[in-house]
Amino acid sequence: MYHPETGDGWASRPTSWNKLGSGETGGGDFDQTSKGKTPKPPVHPIYLLAGVALDARAHTSRPVFHRLLHWIDYRPSVFQICSLLAPIHLRQAPILADAAAMAVAPDQKQRPAGSSSASPHLRVHDTILVAPSPSPPETSLPLTFFDIIWLNSPPVERLLFYRLAPDADVATIISNLKDSLHKAFRVFYPLAGRLRLTPGTSDRYELYYSPGDAVTFTVAECDDGDADIDGLAAGDPREVAKIGTLVPPLAEGGGLFALQATLLSARRGLAIGVTVHHAACDGSNSTHFLHTWAAACSGTEAPPPPVIDRTLLADPRGLYNVFYQEAPSTDEMEFAKMSADQLFATFTLSKDDLQRIKEVVADEAARRGVAPPRCSSLVATFGFVWSCYQRAKESCGSGEGPMTCILFPVNHRSRMKPPLPERYLGNCVGPAFGMAPKSELAVAGVGGLFTACAAVASAIDEAVRDIGTSSMDAWLDRIKEASANGILSVAGSPRFRVYELDFGFGRPLKVDIVSVARTGAVAVAESRSCIGGMEVGVSLQPAGMDRYRKCFTDGIAWLHQRS
Repeated sequence: MYHPETGDGWASRPTSWNKLGSGETGGGDFDQTSKGKTPKPPVHPIYLLAGVALDARAHTSRPVFHRLLHWIDYRPSVFQICSLLAPIHLRQAPILADAAAMAVAPDQKQRPAGSSSASPHLRVHDTILVAPSPSPPETSLPLTFFDIIWLNSPPVERLLFYRLAPDADVATIISNLKDSLHKAFRVFYPLAGRLRLTPGTSDRYELYYSPGDAVTFTVAECDDGDADIDGLAAGDPREVAKIGTLVPPLAEGGGLFALQATLLSARRGLAIGVTVHHAACDGSNSTHFLHTWAAACSGTEAPPPPVIDRTLLADPRGLYNVFYQEAPSTDEMEFAKMSADQLFATFTLSKDDLQRIKEVVADEAARRGVAPPRCSSLVATFGFVWSCYQRAKESCGSGEGPMTCILFPVNHRSRMKPPLPERYLGNCVGPAFGMAPKSELAVAGVGGLFTACAAVASAIDEAVRDIGTSSMDAWLDRIKEASANGILSVAGSPRFRVYELDFGFGRPLKVDIVSVARTGAVAVAESRSCIGGMEVGVSLQPAGMDRYRKCFTDGIAWLHQRS
C-alpha cells in the first residue's frame, strides 16, 4: 500500500519558483523585502583566546584543539564564535576578524533572524555543546541525488509546546533533556557533524563527522507576559514573531542540527525548538531522532537505530549530476521575508470530516460515471485544503495561468531497487505533482473538492509509477514549470507521530513546522485532539488568513449540511 509520507516538504525552494497567494512570490501574502544589516558590536577579549584556538588547530591534533576550546566559558556569545571557527582552516584565518566582530558581547542580546520587535523578550541562560557519547569514529557520508536537491534550501524548523505542572522541577527537566541528548546523538552521530565540500572535489558534498563535533543546545526563557503556553500553543491565528525566536539558528560553517529549550511565562510551559538542514535528512529521520531523544529522556524503550549506509542507494542514472546542475545556487535563492504581522494558524479536520469528504468524492464519481479516485484520509486532507486555498486566492484575484499545482513529497524507501530500510538515514523523498484547472478547483462545493482529490490521487499514482524511470530526470524542471502557475506545497506527515513525543512530562500541546511561514507551504500532522483526524498549519498575512479561514469553515459547514 502506498502512502505519500513526506520529508519536511517541498517547501524549501527559492521563492522565484513558488508564486503563491495574490501573485506574490514566496507565500500567500508574503512581503518580499531586502534584509537589513546588523551593526557590528564591540569585540570581546575572549575572542583573542578563540584566535589562539584557531592557530592551535593548525598545529596540533584535533583532540588537543578541542581540549583547548574547553578552556573557554561556553556562554552563548562565546559559543557562536567557536562554532564559526570549527570549520575554518589556517588559510581562512582572515575570517576570524569578521566572525569576532559579528559576535555579540555578553551584555548584549541578539535578535534571531525573522523576528521583529513584537517577538517575546528572550533571555538565554546557557548554550551548551552536546556531543555523541561515547564518541564514534571519524565518518564521511556522501550526499546522494535525493540529498543534493536540498543543498541550498533553508532549514526546517519545528516547535513542540509542552505544559509543565505547577510543581515541576525545571532544573531537573532541563538537565535530563541535555543528558539524554548525548545518548540520542550517539546513534544519530552524523547529524552532530557538518556539511562540507568533499576534499579534492568541486561538486561533491558530504556529511562529515569527527570526534569532538557537537550540536548546540540553547536554554532560554521568555520573560514576556504574553509568552504563556496557552497563547503560544493555540490553534487560532497568532503572530509568527511570537514563536519565531523559539527555534535556534544552525551553526555557521555547515551545521546540521540545533536545539533550543525555552521556558515560557511563569515557567508553566516549555517550547522545544528543533532546526535541521534538509540536505542531511528528511522528516522521517528528524522525527525518528526526536522519538529516540524522547525515549532516552523519559527512560522508555528506544526505537530501533537508524541505518547509516549511503552505499545502499545506487545512482545508475547519474541523477546527482543532473540535480546538482539544475538546483539553484545560494545566490539565486530569494527567500521571502516575513511581514511584521505574519500569522500562523492550525486548521483541524476530524475523522468525521474526512469520512464526509470521501463520501462526497465517491458519490460525485458515481454521478459522473467515472472510476472513483483512491481517496485516503491524506488525499482527502490535501484535496480539501488545496480547494480552500485556491478559492481564497481567487476571491482576491490572480494573474497567473489557467493551471495550478499542489506539490508534496512521497517516501520512496520501499520502492527503490533494492528497497532501502525503513530507517535509512538520509533523504529519500520525491515530488508528486497534482495539476488542476484553477477555474474548476476554485468552485465551491462538490466540483472543486472532487477536482482536487482526483488530482492528488492521480499525482500519487504517477509518483509511484515513475520512480526509477527517466521521468525522475525532469523533477526540477517540472517544479520550475509548475511554479509559473502557482504552487501550494506541503510539509510534514501524519506518520511522524509528533504528538507521541513524551520526554517524561507529557505529550505536546502543539507541534508546528514554523519554517512554512517563510516558504508558503502548509504543514500536515496527525490531530492531537481527535483520533483519526488531521491538522494543517497555514501561515499568511491577516487579510489572506481571513479569506482562507472563511473558505475552510464554510467548506466544513457545507460538508455537514449534506444529507
